[in-house]
Order: sequence, then C-alpha cells, then structure tokens
Amino acid sequence: MKFDPVASGVYPELIHLPYKSTAKRGPTQAPLRIRADLPVNANLSASPKLILPHDMDLTAQGKGQPLGEKIVVTGRVLDEDGKPVRNSLLEIWQCNSAGRYYHKRDQHDAPLDPNFFGGGKMLTDGEGRYRFTTIKPGPYPWGNHAKAWRPAHIHFSMFGNVYAQRLVTQMYFPSDPLFDYDPIFQSIPDQAARERLISRFSLEETVSDKMLGYEFDIVLRGRNATPME
Repeated sequence: MKFDPVASGVYPELIHLPYKSTAKRGPTQAPLRIRADLPVNANLSASPKLILPHDMDLTAQGKGQPLGEKIVVTGRVLDEDGKPVRNSLLEIWQCNSAGRYYHKRDQHDAPLDPNFFGGGKMLTDGEGRYRFTTIKPGPYPWGNHAKAWRPAHIHFSMFGNVYAQRLVTQMYFPSDPLFDYDPIFQSIPDQAARERLISRFSLEETVSDKMLGYEFDIVLRGRNATPME
C-alpha cells in the first residue's frame, strides 16, 4: 500500500478560532508518533449481519413517510491509490428537513419528524460503491456566533479496510449560500479540498419523479484525500 502525502491545507487545524468550541476541545501540544505497524496495516472486515432492514433507506424507518425532499446519495469509496475500498462499513447521520436532529440534546425550535430518525449504515460493494435513500436535511442554527447557521449536510463515518483509513467527514450540497459564513467548512484552508466535500447533482442517479440524485465520492488518505471533520 502506497501512502501519498496529504497536501497542506486539506485537513483543518485542530484549533480554528472562528469555530469556538475547538479552542476548548483541541489539543495544544504537538501530537506524538506511535509506532504501531500491525494495527495500522491489519485488515478490517465488517459482517453483513451489522446491516439491519431499512438501514440503507432512512425514509422507511418510521410508520409513515417522513416530511421533506426525498433524495438518493451514492458514490464510491477509494483508497490513496484510487482502488475501491470493498466491504467497508459506512455510517451516516443527519438532521431532518426542518433542521433538527432526533436527539435529546437538540432542543432548538424546529419540529421533530416522528418518521425520521436520521441514522443509517451500509457496506460498500465490490466496486467500493454505496447508495442510500434519505431526506434532504435542512440548515439549522448552532449558536457559534451571531446569525450562525450550518449549511445543509450529512455526516459520514468511514472505517476503510485498515485502521489508517478511518475518516469522519461531512457532505454538503451544491451552491449552498451558507458556505462563506460557516467556520466548520471554512476551517479547511485549501479551496480545492473544500470543494471535495460538496456533492454533485446527478440526473443519471435521479429516480424518475420520485427523488433527485447526488454523487459523493470519498478518498481515504493521499493527495486527493477527502478532508476529515
């Protein structure tokens, strides 16, 4: 396995002052390198038994259809050499169409949807591809600064095939007017890297008159790496 260096500016700094909570949570000392060849290179595998009915269709987890715009999101997970990452566990979570998470800590003034819980998981196939059906999330206020609103996004957690490929990131939607005002999105210095977090509208993946399609590829490590959260 080849490890291409990640260009400066792809990953955000651990402390980014406009994102206020990083000043409290981010480490202030330089990281230590740990010699751990075996854990880094050992293969990871996930059992299909982890995937429950409707894990890949977030719109089918309640007793009825959730509110909002139904969409499909698909893409490929690749390693630093451009090879598919097969049989890898991918998890997602998101807020509902009104911008509220189905979680007790989210108490902002937006309605909960009793038919949308916002969590799913799947395994990539032999080509490293994933696909899930969901509701397009809404933006929401997050209290970081005056008029602070997060752009619509979906959280992704990737385990890869080796420990060194672990990645947590966010997928955004094209042409969101909140990009310029969001400290989390702007914490990634390199513009090209930021753009790799934005999904592409796909007419090919659009399903008839049922739901629009979006594509979002994920690259684990290397010079074309998807920025981490």
